[in-house]
Amino acid sequence: MVDAAPRLRSLAEQLLGTPLPLRIRAWDGSQAGPPGAPALVVRNRRALRRMLFKPGELGLVRGWVAGDLDIEGDLYAALEALAGLVWERGEEAPGLLQALRDPAVRSAVRELLKLAGPPLPPAPPREEVRRARRHLHTRRTDRQAISHHYDVGNDFYEIVLGPSMVYSCAYWEEGGTLETAQRDKLELVCVKLGLTPGQRLLDVGCGWGSMAVHAAREHGVSVVGVTLSQEQAAYARKRVADEGLTDRVEIRVQDYRDVTDGPFDAISSIGMAEHVGAARYLEYARRLHDLLKPGGRLLNHQIARRPQRDETAYSVDEFIDAYVFPDGELAPIGSTVTQLELAGFEVRDVESLREHYARTLRRWVANLEGEWGRAVRLTSPGRARVWRLYMAASALAFERNRIGVNQVLAVRTPEPGASGLPLRTRTWNT
Repeated sequence: MVDAAPRLRSLAEQLLGTPLPLRIRAWDGSQAGPPGAPALVVRNRRALRRMLFKPGELGLVRGWVAGDLDIEGDLYAALEALAGLVWERGEEAPGLLQALRDPAVRSAVRELLKLAGPPLPPAPPREEVRRARRHLHTRRTDRQAISHHYDVGNDFYEIVLGPSMVYSCAYWEEGGTLETAQRDKLELVCVKLGLTPGQRLLDVGCGWGSMAVHAAREHGVSVVGVTLSQEQAAYARKRVADEGLTDRVEIRVQDYRDVTDGPFDAISSIGMAEHVGAARYLEYARRLHDLLKPGGRLLNHQIARRPQRDETAYSVDEFIDAYVFPDGELAPIGSTVTQLELAGFEVRDVESLREHYARTLRRWVANLEGEWGRAVRLTSPGRARVWRLYMAASALAFERNRIGVNQVLAVRTPEPGASGLPLRTRTWNT
């Protein structure tokens, strides 16, 4: 009997207490749901066991990464629908234990167990990070987390990021390309830092060397770039050599906490502070403050989350923590500004680039999908699926204002109080 999809749809609606806006296509060829909607493809019974043994986001993600679940149709539309059911149901949505008090829900769970087959939990996909303790942010654990995220092959990142090899949000003009938008972002950082020939720049979390090369080539500064990724450092050093900049750019595999050859005239930290963690953030800010000359500027480019009424209830997203950024943490922009000021900085400018990141992520997804077969060969099917889901879901999160990204310009203002900045740091179109 070809009836798995109708049964799954009915059971899902019983458990969720709301109509399912997606079609379901099951392993037996059956389908159920709105004909024009994206389809959640349940390739095998193992997908059900994953969701039953780990209800919620992580069970769904494990099924996706393993290839047990898929989306047929518009991925963004499907994620929008799932967000409303799984991630954004609000405080009024019942928890699992509360829901199981309902006899109808218990009956639906029993039916799902029958449909799922032998009750053995499948092993998590090999791409999942497994560790007993989290968010320590020691030098060793930070190095391991960075390696998990970045040491997956420079060829893979070339597919996703394109020729610029910049892994942070671009700065868009209408009609621009990803490459020109990334170049404009690097130039924006240099202008905010006020770089002039002969100055020293520290680029914290230098990635594949794009900022270091741009600053040295276009502004005549000497740059020290630090990263914890061996693969990034090797790639960045080759770029520096190819550009003929080895006399002005040094790329190190080094923790920012171990940099001792300051002071620097300026520091750029682009997409790195998300790895620092709340417990270490003041230490991070103080270290960068100490590494700057009086009058030196910091440009901190960082993703931010929305504040919660009870900040102690904040928890890291399960999918991101297990598959993308182990030990990564997001903070509200207000907390970031406060920590920088506690470290001694004077914060002079905060600019939100939220919509710019949404556009950047959609371009990265298109790059990945355009060379899907090669991306899979370079990494693994699971790793490629992690990245497609992570970037598409993140694009929607930025578009819906669930998260943002900000450039914070701060100064180590000297004791007499002269910041060295012009009276107007930005020009607005009116």
